[in-house]
Amino acid sequence: MKGLNGVPALLVVLALAAVICTPARAIEEGAPAPGYEIHLLNGQPFGISEGSGKVVLLHFWASWCVPCREEMPAMERYYQKHHQEGLELIAISMDDAEDLQKARDIMKGYSFPGAWIRDAKVKGYGRIWRIPLSFVIDRKGILRRDAWDGDAGIDEATLDKTITPLLSHP
Repeated sequence: MKGLNGVPALLVVLALAAVICTPARAIEEGAPAPGYEIHLLNGQPFGISEGSGKVVLLHFWASWCVPCREEMPAMERYYQKHHQEGLELIAISMDDAEDLQKARDIMKGYSFPGAWIRDAKVKGYGRIWRIPLSFVIDRKGILRRDAWDGDAGIDEATLDKTITPLLSHP
């Protein structure tokens, strides 16, 4: 059976499946992190210049996502312990407009800043289609954790293993 332009239909289907199943990203660990420009829930801007010289954790979550909510207390404890060492943590809510107030209410329980995806320019991180999803950027702007390649979730041990060594490097 012929498919598109004389190419067998099975090859066309396999090629389309490969495109569809490929993660929607174009970034790699060890490469410069894509730019970002975020307006926090409090209205303050946060972008590359605010993150310069700091270790940045960009965390994508939603109020309805149970695993996301389970990670937040560990992130809060870690942030409280390491913020003064140069850690920035931004929790970017993927909630729809009707759930934004719920996300705002949840964020009131945490000291790290939150943002709404509609107020964030983060296209370089790919199409965010699964959550929770986190990216870690070192002080020099290099991507050190790309959660697209398998994210076991975040707990204090993972944060300590991944981020603490980056905080000790200038």
